[in-house]
Amino acid sequence: MSQSSRPNFLLITTDQQRFDTLRAAGNQSIWTPHLDWLCDTGIRFSNCYADSPICAASRATIMTGQHAWHHGQLGNGGISPMSRLPTLPGTLTEAGYQTRAIGKMHFHPMQANYGFEHIQLLTEYYREMQRYGGPQPKEHGVGENEMVPVMTTTDETRTSTHWTTQASIDFLESRDPTRPFMLWSSFTKPHPPFDAPLSYWEIYDGITLPEPVFGDWSQDPDQVPLGFAGPTRMLNNIDRFSPEQVMAARRAYYACISHVDYNLGLLFARLREMDLLENTWIIFTSDHGEMLGDHHLGAKTIFCEGASHIPFLVRPPSGSWSPDERAGSVDDRLACLADLMPTILAEAGVAAPAGCDGNSLFGEERRETLIGACDKFHMVLDRGWKYQFCEEGGDELLFHLPDDPMEQKNCMKSHPDEAGRLRGVLNHSLRERKHPAAGEKRPEPTKPMPTIAQQRSKAWPGFHHPSIRDADILH
Repeated sequence: MSQSSRPNFLLITTDQQRFDTLRAAGNQSIWTPHLDWLCDTGIRFSNCYADSPICAASRATIMTGQHAWHHGQLGNGGISPMSRLPTLPGTLTEAGYQTRAIGKMHFHPMQANYGFEHIQLLTEYYREMQRYGGPQPKEHGVGENEMVPVMTTTDETRTSTHWTTQASIDFLESRDPTRPFMLWSSFTKPHPPFDAPLSYWEIYDGITLPEPVFGDWSQDPDQVPLGFAGPTRMLNNIDRFSPEQVMAARRAYYACISHVDYNLGLLFARLREMDLLENTWIIFTSDHGEMLGDHHLGAKTIFCEGASHIPFLVRPPSGSWSPDERAGSVDDRLACLADLMPTILAEAGVAAPAGCDGNSLFGEERRETLIGACDKFHMVLDRGWKYQFCEEGGDELLFHLPDDPMEQKNCMKSHPDEAGRLRGVLNHSLRERKHPAAGEKRPEPTKPMPTIAQQRSKAWPGFHHPSIRDADILH
């Protein structure tokens, strides 16, 4: 395949965007016109999951094509596994692609390129804001994990969302036109703080938003199994919010999503004006979701739908297919972020490195089972059944998603055979990995059950003083 005929790739990721935040996918309360355009002109993979729903772990999976339990990064700390594994950008760079990353990467060490020819992190955005003076971002004092509504302290055109968009456009306009490119545009929103500009808050004035869902296991905050409530009580305490406050947080979250979406209109416009839509794959997804008050829970890390089920949209180049082939279609295969690397490499005509766990989403292979791991949480998703296990105290949940898509009925007691079967699947995987939670016949807790007070005592709201600019994870 000649350099001139090789396709380009634009990978767009948001941070902490759940699966049900697209108007074209059925959410009639949200404004997402440009993501809807991707749905209408591309393919929506409706059954995509983060197999480790936390920032750095998911990004390592995107970069390596390996499940988190395979590459070993199950949280946000430590040296990135990309230091020892082949990466998506590195493989494309070796194949002659111009590779660029812009926005939040959450790598360790922060400035490591891991195969990209060049990265532009948000540290550059913060330095620019300081150099130019005026109102600075994040002067409101709300931390990176807090879910209380707040407005941005900068003009809309000086937000990190707009900076990421403009830097992406700058790359398109100044790149080497003789080489194909792979650009990763990585937005920090809608990750907290939920601080969209006031104008985006106002577009939801008078619009009725979806209310949180509760189940037979989560009607009351204190009824939620303690292990699964841990991240909420450590990060944001949404279980203390009144119903009205939860809805205000949801409105602010939607405002952040619309802010990103409207900026994508600028990016897509330049792609069209530069005749790049004809030969560019556009892929949109998120690193993980957000519980957003469902089951009195907030944030990520656990494997409930809000936190682990994510959007995944693919728009092939306009010149590579007939619009009536699959445009606007929905593919319900079980997909995950590990599929991103082999999908891109296959369309680039480049072999995937050994050790890749994912499948090309345009190939024949389909999975029936997905095993997830994140910190102390584990999941088996198999033919519509989802089993979750928490090492802290041994809490378990079991849901049948075809009948119960928002996980309102815990089937641990009503379907003991399925519970036992999926326990066995997880335990077999744990034993293969020599994981300390592996038991003789079933997973076993590795930590005692904490109290609510002990969970709250580990609170980390994500405090960062706005003068600190040495990280790309300041939202």
